[in-house]
Amino acid sequence: MSQPTSRPRVSARLAAIAESATLAVDAKAKALKAAGRPVIGFGAGEPDFPTPAAIVEAAVAAAQDPANHRYTPAAGLPALREAIAAKTLRDSGYAVRPQDVLVTNGGKQAVFQAFAAIVDPGDEVLLPAPYWTTYPEAIRLAEGVPVEVFAGADQGYLVTVEQLEAARTPRTKALLFCSPSNPTGAVYSPEQTAEIGRWALEHGIWVITDEIYEHLTYDHAVFTPIQRVVPELVDTSIVLNGVAKTYAMTGWRVGWMIGPADVIKAATNLQSHLTSNVANVSQRAALAAVSGDLTAVEEMKLAFDRRRRTIVEMLGAIDGVQIPVPQGAFYAYPSVEGVLGREIRGVTPTTSAELAALILDEVEVAVVPGEAFGPSGFLRFSYALADDDLVEGVSRVQNLLGEAQPR
Repeated sequence: MSQPTSRPRVSARLAAIAESATLAVDAKAKALKAAGRPVIGFGAGEPDFPTPAAIVEAAVAAAQDPANHRYTPAAGLPALREAIAAKTLRDSGYAVRPQDVLVTNGGKQAVFQAFAAIVDPGDEVLLPAPYWTTYPEAIRLAEGVPVEVFAGADQGYLVTVEQLEAARTPRTKALLFCSPSNPTGAVYSPEQTAEIGRWALEHGIWVITDEIYEHLTYDHAVFTPIQRVVPELVDTSIVLNGVAKTYAMTGWRVGWMIGPADVIKAATNLQSHLTSNVANVSQRAALAAVSGDLTAVEEMKLAFDRRRRTIVEMLGAIDGVQIPVPQGAFYAYPSVEGVLGREIRGVTPTTSAELAALILDEVEVAVVPGEAFGPSGFLRFSYALADDDLVEGVSRVQNLLGEAQPR
């Protein structure tokens, strides 16, 4: 009697997914802290502020209303979709219809569903690097092919139209555009944004634009919605956003996508089978957030800006470290290529992953290596943590890297 053929227990599709590096670093840092070690974590992109009180109060009231104890439309509460449309007009300067808004379980579901809605097997998606760690995994889950287009520190981490054109092929279906950027904090100027948008329009390339850091810009940088400067993209672009970063609501899990009617219908159909509606209490909290003023947001932004200046100054003082000044979000992304290959406490790291491991082992500071976002040679520091912890953590890194021996 023949033996049955051995088959993998886990599907190839899911087995190929890499763990979220940022969440893995954050989890390890928290586990070490729970064990009593004085770890300082720069890993997670999560504001350290509580959600504003008025938003929490709206959620408490919603939890007491039996109407929120039942299923609601998969695409989102009508009142929230209307409020997101109004907020888009207020903040981005162009009109969208409520029916073209889909409320999702956090920004990540919006990312996944955007690629799932337009990408077919073998389609290529241009992915400016450094990129957020989830993008390539979501593209692959849609059976697309991520095509990295790298811009280093010498370019301020901003890709050019010339680079995008060099990467374009007949299989290019879409471009992922993220400004302000995670992980670099880079912000494209209005002129750069318009040039990229016109290029995509000329070549019939979809633009998936992640605008979740829209309110976090500094100095003279401004957030530029690509649909506002190239309105003709309305039929071939998808806008991703959410309440997590702006309103310190990472745990509430409310995001959204805005797009053409056929795309939103397809994504809504998927969501109706995948998760159905977002939790109603969270939707009511998001309604209070997007309908309210931005006073609390501006207060948080002042703190982020202060921390940004501090971390840039401190990291820039380390020999071998190059750091373009981040203009948005709450990340610093220094190049540490000048440190690699130098001996530090008997160890010679040759990759940023090895350097990040050394930093955690030796001085108990958790950072995310550049390999999570593209090429090696970089570290990501989230400065969304308390000022004292930030100074202490970077001081430890300064002291450790200050011991690097000359090549």
